[in-house]
Amino acid sequence: MDTATAILQLIIGDILLSGDNAVVNALACRHLPRHQMKKAMVVGTVFAIGLRVLFTFFVDTLFGIPGLKIVGGLLLFWIAIKLLREDDEDEQTMKGGHTLWSAVRIIVIADAVMSLDNVVFITAAAGGRMELVIFGLLLTMPLILFSSAIVMKVIERYPLVVLLGATLLGWIAGDIIIGDVFLKDHIGAEMDWLKYVARAAGATVVFGLGLYWRRQRHEPDTELPESLAPPENDNGGTPTA
Repeated sequence: MDTATAILQLIIGDILLSGDNAVVNALACRHLPRHQMKKAMVVGTVFAIGLRVLFTFFVDTLFGIPGLKIVGGLLLFWIAIKLLREDDEDEQTMKGGHTLWSAVRIIVIADAVMSLDNVVFITAAAGGRMELVIFGLLLTMPLILFSSAIVMKVIERYPLVVLLGATLLGWIAGDIIIGDVFLKDHIGAEMDWLKYVARAAGATVVFGLGLYWRRQRHEPDTELPESLAPPENDNGGTPTA
């Protein structure tokens, strides 16, 4: 493979793979004050790229650890639920509970989980050439930051995108879990169709919970306003006919 072809593959692949990370960044930072959003994205992405560099040297070993992807997928599933649940909290409490470092922590954990497959792609597309691997890893940073800014603007205009983004994370979580080496060894022939079942199950659970919480949040208050409540009599009760 010549260098130009490898670089083109890395650019196209990085563009496609950056979308998942951009969704996580945007969801994790959406409740931060405006002046902290960009800082959280940059810091979180820098840490995440550092993890990818580390994973590059140990990717073969990591992929061989039974149960690692199951744990990672469950972590990502938890993050998807956590990001959805935040929208169900009281607005004042929610704002008070969000900090730059809590957003960075979510970005780093989620990216660490999703990075294994990304590192495998970058290593393969680079043909094992370390200079191209480094190029591919460094390229992801501006792509993720640019994509995150776009997703953030879409979320601000269309809040329903939060639910769709979390559903995407549920899909990815299912895909990561079913790809674990332990399950591959024990499932074998059924792996092809079970991949679709696992992905659909992860997405469906997250989407269903998100819809339920949205309906709960927007359910009209059944209590009467004070102005419409019946007046109390002198004994403290409501007047009788």
